[in-house]
Amino acid sequence: MSTPFYVSPEQLMKDRAEFARKGIARGRPVLVLSCADGILLLAENPSSSLHKIAEVYDRIGFAAVGKYNEFEGLRQAGVRYADLRGYSYDRGDVSARGLANAYAQTLAGVFTTEQKPFEVDLIVAELGAAPEDDRLFRISFDGSVSHERGHVALGAGADAIAKRLADVDVTALGLSEALRRGREAMGLAADTAIEAAVLDRATDFHRTFRRLEGDA
Repeated sequence: MSTPFYVSPEQLMKDRAEFARKGIARGRPVLVLSCADGILLLAENPSSSLHKIAEVYDRIGFAAVGKYNEFEGLRQAGVRYADLRGYSYDRGDVSARGLANAYAQTLAGVFTTEQKPFEVDLIVAELGAAPEDDRLFRISFDGSVSHERGHVALGAGADAIAKRLADVDVTALGLSEALRRGREAMGLAADTAIEAAVLDRATDFHRTFRRLEGDA
C-alpha cells in the first residue's frame, strides 16, 4: 500500500492563495469611488451583456473581478440574501456590512475546504447621505474583509490605480469629474470599452443604482 502524498497545511493554503491571485490579476480592472454625487462604479469591460457591476439592493452596489461564473453566482446569492432580509425584517436592516460578512463566510468556506478556491475579489458599496457616510467593503478570495475609504480598485494594476488617486480628494468631485479622473487612473484610452454605473445620491427613490450609457 502506497503512502499518501503529504502537503503541510501552510503550503496548501499558500498554493491556493497563489493560484487565486494569479487568476484575479489577469482580470481587467474595476474601480469604485465615492464622490459628491454618489458612488461611481467603473470597469474596463468589452462585453455589453456580462456585467462586472450590478445592483444588489436599494442603496447597495456590487463590483467584481475574476471568473464571471463564480462572481455572478455570488451576486445572485447576495440579491436573495438582501431580499429575504428586507422582507423578513425591514429594508433598513439590509446593509453592505451584513452582505460583506455573508460573502466572506462563503468565500472562506470555499477557500479552506474545497480543492479549488474561487478566483474572485468583490466590492460591496453602500450609499450614504454624504460621502463620509459611504461604505466600501472589499472581500478577497480567502474571505478577508477590509473597509476602504474614498476609493478601492481591483484586478490588473489595482495598486497603481490606488497610487494615482492617493492624493486626490475624490469625495469632493462631481460625477463627470470623478469619471474622468477614474478613467485616467485606470489608464483607459478614449475608445476603451467601459462599464459604468452610479449609486445616485440625489434620487428620492429607494433604488439609487443607475447605469451610465451613451452620452451619459
